[in-house]
Amino acid sequence: MALNIPGLVALIVFYAITLAIGIWASWKSKKYQKKGKPSEMIIVGGRNMNFFIGLFTATATWVGGAYINGTAETVYLPTRGLVWVQAPIGFALSLVIGGLFFVNPMRSKNYVTMMDPLQETYGNMIGSLLFIPPLIGDIFWFAATLASLGATMRVILDIRGYLAIIISACTVIFYTLLGGLYSVAYTDVIQLIFIVLSLWICVPFALLNSATESIYYTAAQESYQAPWIGQVQTEYLGRWLDDFLYLVLGSIPWQTYFQRVLSASSPRQARLISYLSGLGCFSMAIPSVLIGAVAASTDWNQTSYGLPTPVERGESAMILPLVLHYLCPAYISIGGLGAIAAAVMSSADSALLSASSMFAHNIYRKILRKQATEKEVVCIMRVSMVVLGTAAAGLAFLSNSVYDLWFLSGELVYALLFPQLCCVLFIPNTNTYGSAAGFLVGFLLRLLAGEPSLKIPPCNPLPRLLPCGRGLRSAVPF
Repeated sequence: MALNIPGLVALIVFYAITLAIGIWASWKSKKYQKKGKPSEMIIVGGRNMNFFIGLFTATATWVGGAYINGTAETVYLPTRGLVWVQAPIGFALSLVIGGLFFVNPMRSKNYVTMMDPLQETYGNMIGSLLFIPPLIGDIFWFAATLASLGATMRVILDIRGYLAIIISACTVIFYTLLGGLYSVAYTDVIQLIFIVLSLWICVPFALLNSATESIYYTAAQESYQAPWIGQVQTEYLGRWLDDFLYLVLGSIPWQTYFQRVLSASSPRQARLISYLSGLGCFSMAIPSVLIGAVAASTDWNQTSYGLPTPVERGESAMILPLVLHYLCPAYISIGGLGAIAAAVMSSADSALLSASSMFAHNIYRKILRKQATEKEVVCIMRVSMVVLGTAAAGLAFLSNSVYDLWFLSGELVYALLFPQLCCVLFIPNTNTYGSAAGFLVGFLLRLLAGEPSLKIPPCNPLPRLLPCGRGLRSAVPF
């Protein structure tokens, strides 16, 4: 396969537009910095974010490369199918639940980051411990999204994945460093619009390809080679429910979510943004579901891809770009690549801003240097963006292990941080000793459950009665 020059040019144009919008947003941000604290302008946009801009950026909270790629992959996999596509409903419910219960106490007290109430109640020492899981999670999430983009570009453009990783990381770091949340929010608008338009344009071409059977027909045929509806076996029902709760509740205690709702001009507006963004998040998965169904209904031997099928070659994770490349015209697949790039960048910039904000505001200002000036905090925030972004880009070259480690860090946030956040917001008598005990017990129980990515076997106290498992989960199905 030769280098796709038109696709490369189109992608460069898209990156240039995104960078230009990010720079423009940073200029807009600097105009408002004179009216308040510069650090708060970078982290929460001065709490005067436009409602529609806030809605777009809140919708982009979880709509990333892993979201649209993972949804298509799960629908395509013969062992999974549509019933295992939990992320759209799970993330949407998390945004609704967050709006119902968590937004008002956080926004009404004018917190800057998610860690503020934890440090306020438990002190800086416990706060610094609780900071570790989301920090690691944001870095691995950034790395995982970059890795997915690099793999996609190898399929569609036939360029080396590391070039895509480096260029994407540099672009994201640059405009996030300049404008903070304003740059993230305004680029989210163009990125979400591009995702919607590009993927929906690709869907009809994929559905009408001569190598593809009608997805309505294949959904009704139980004996078809790759049914895409799927089913949940009785023995996996507990796993299904566990993963669903992980997505619904474990998606709340993240700074990437709170930095959006805390930027709203009032608690009422923040709640409304959270509710509506749940609907937007769910709708963004529909094109990916259709593409996964198309892939499961395609005779790949009739395409230039040939046999064996993607799942037999171990390339199911790349099913969305494979459908775009082999079932759509070249000029259409280029637009689909832009959608994936947009999804990656909308997630990567949020993770970068989240990690650097918590480090500068909660660790540097409140623990390391309590007399730090606003200018100093902003400088540290920008330096941490470069350091953390560079580290994530380096980790992106280890794509397989990065995904596993991100799932692990996400589980730690769910198991350790969500209960702590609930306690400080809704239980008045919670204290530092209880927090420390909960942290240690939760961490110990998670380790005893085992972790395949770290080669830690599960501890089975009843080996004769219970089969050996693979830990709490090896991956969350989308």
